[in-house]
Amino acid sequence: MRHKYLLPVAFAIGTLNAYGQNDTLHTLTLNEFVFSSNKFRENKKNIAQQIQVISSKEASWAMPQTTATLLEQTGNVFVQRSQAGGGSAALRGFEASRILMVIDGVRMNNAIYRAGHLQNIITVDNNILDRTEVLFGPSSTLYGSDALGGVIVFKTKKPELSTSKNPLFSANVMTRYSSANSEGTGHIDFNIGLKRFAFLTSVTYSKFGDLRQGSHNNPFYGSFGMRNEYIERINGIDSIVANPNPHIQKNSGYSQYDILQKILFRQNNKLTHSLNLQLSNSSNIPRYDRLTDTRNGKLRFAEWYYGPQKRSMAAYQIDAVKLNGLFNEITAGINYQSIEESRHQRNIGSNALQQRYENVDVVGYNIDFRKMLRKHELTFGTDGQYNNVRSTAREYDIITEAEAPLDTRYPNGGSNMYYGAIYAQHLYKIINNKLILNDGLRLNYVSLNSTFNDTSFYPFPFNKASQSNTALSGNIGLVFMPHKRWRITGNGSTGFRSPNIDDLAKVFESAAGANLFVPNPNLKPEYTYNADLGVNYIVDNNLKIEATGFYTWFRNAIIADKYSLNGQDSIVYDGKLTAVMANQNKAKAYLYGFNAAITAKLSQYVSLYSAVSFTYGRYMNAAGAEVPLDHIPPVFGKTSVIYNQRRFTGEVFALYNGWKRLQDYSPSGEDNLVYATAQGMPSWYTINIRTGYKLNENLGVQLALENLLDQSYRQFASGIHAPGRNLVITVRGSL
Repeated sequence: MRHKYLLPVAFAIGTLNAYGQNDTLHTLTLNEFVFSSNKFRENKKNIAQQIQVISSKEASWAMPQTTATLLEQTGNVFVQRSQAGGGSAALRGFEASRILMVIDGVRMNNAIYRAGHLQNIITVDNNILDRTEVLFGPSSTLYGSDALGGVIVFKTKKPELSTSKNPLFSANVMTRYSSANSEGTGHIDFNIGLKRFAFLTSVTYSKFGDLRQGSHNNPFYGSFGMRNEYIERINGIDSIVANPNPHIQKNSGYSQYDILQKILFRQNNKLTHSLNLQLSNSSNIPRYDRLTDTRNGKLRFAEWYYGPQKRSMAAYQIDAVKLNGLFNEITAGINYQSIEESRHQRNIGSNALQQRYENVDVVGYNIDFRKMLRKHELTFGTDGQYNNVRSTAREYDIITEAEAPLDTRYPNGGSNMYYGAIYAQHLYKIINNKLILNDGLRLNYVSLNSTFNDTSFYPFPFNKASQSNTALSGNIGLVFMPHKRWRITGNGSTGFRSPNIDDLAKVFESAAGANLFVPNPNLKPEYTYNADLGVNYIVDNNLKIEATGFYTWFRNAIIADKYSLNGQDSIVYDGKLTAVMANQNKAKAYLYGFNAAITAKLSQYVSLYSAVSFTYGRYMNAAGAEVPLDHIPPVFGKTSVIYNQRRFTGEVFALYNGWKRLQDYSPSGEDNLVYATAQGMPSWYTINIRTGYKLNENLGVQLALENLLDQSYRQFASGIHAPGRNLVITVRGSL
């Protein structure tokens, strides 16, 4: 069976002579532009903050199934998965609601983004991305609440106008197959450009089958992660069925479609208007980790799935450039988002399907100004976002179709949350191209209101939860370039995160039913204070070495810990006595770590890239002892060698993670120790090969063999094994 992979491997290695672009996939210069650092185009070398840019070319080359996979393959972003249809990115030990995601200038984080693990990133279609910018470290000056660990900024492609009297038409198509989960993906985007109007349409559909894990087990794994049995309903009875192939992770497949429509109108050479419509919708997504939960030695759940995850967005933006007078550039916009989520679970042998639904409506705005004054660049503005959350629930009998009331995940009386701020960001070229100052301030205001209309399920000693918080965020940094080879940065910044509705007011059961989380209306905002030191060294555009170290002080950190409800530390939930937990502010926490990378041009056609990241974090518990923070990944990284010549590109690369020991797991449960081995999460590595050949200017073929050695492994905090040996074939065409 294994010999069927030898032919594509031989092709991948034997044709290393020709998909290629004439430049490498990793830049060796400092002259790269970013948009996320001050919301307008800026040379990256002038920015003190660590930023990674993923171009559309790099995204296409990676052939990622989802945007989470795209980030993971950089080697600089850690990704956790609870199911195949997921991907929760972590930056510098912060994850989920503690990092901010922004798409086309619109804040994706909403009032129910949880602090645990999120899969919302898969609603961003990587096939239409023009660029992705990852800002590492607190970024609250520009982006406000939630940007504690950093910001991931997604920019989709823009419609293109015709530069002649004739209409401009262009199109791109892509189809991809992956063997590890029988993926079938199809994508098309096309642009129609007139002199003043342009239209861009994009459609992607993907279907993923059950994921096959690797067959070569780490000796520390034993039979860990093997899917020996699963539950299937046969003749109206939940039956435990033996899995004929335990390497197939049964009930992990799903499907998804993504649609984007942009309309651009150029009023004149200074004013441009754009309308941005996006829709992402999935099928039901099985929550794989919960489907492997056991109780009394037997599988617990007959069903556990997320309902269709739907994100829709409509955004209008006006851009004014080349202005004379008070401002040089102005960007303003209003936007609306609708998010639909649901959770469905049913215990084995029970007819009662518990269904919980969440609907979030989000309205936002932004106005940003830029002024250039000789050596000074000033960006300032205001932005805001209003969230309205509706949470409903029912218990549905799958036999009789009878319905009964059920406790909601969030307050059943409704909740709302408002973010608002004014900010200013300044760049001062003290000594042109030698010494550059970055500094900025932001004044934040956040309010939250939740109402518990029905407390019959839980006798809370309150029926309302309200907060309003004000905070000042800031940053100051220096960029010193004493020589064209050297770039040294120092950066200090603060982060601010106000508790959202998920932090303050939800009720949910943790993994394997170990804990029940209840609301804590006394929760306060959390703050970070961060210091960075970075060094870049470049030799004749043939070698680039980058290293950044950081230390973060965490104050009023929101940590899940033991709690009491009406004086009781445990209550009966779903027929089981369950410990009570709640999010609480812990006085002290700290994180530190580093990221280092090297890019080298080994010859005219061959280049090397290698990156590694390390993070360490602890907090002080009530007893005064230091305890591991959650979401801290082990050491991880990537090393690749790329061959690039004319029409062909080939890459051999390794992805790897260090060992996460038991003593380094957080006791809160967010690290999912129940889904780890008895020794924690052992280290792993994969060897991978990618090739691409450009048949002509309009047609190209890519071939990859991922996890060549068919390693069986699971990433830290994940509830599903990673793919085994995976053959990926992609065909791209353009007009």
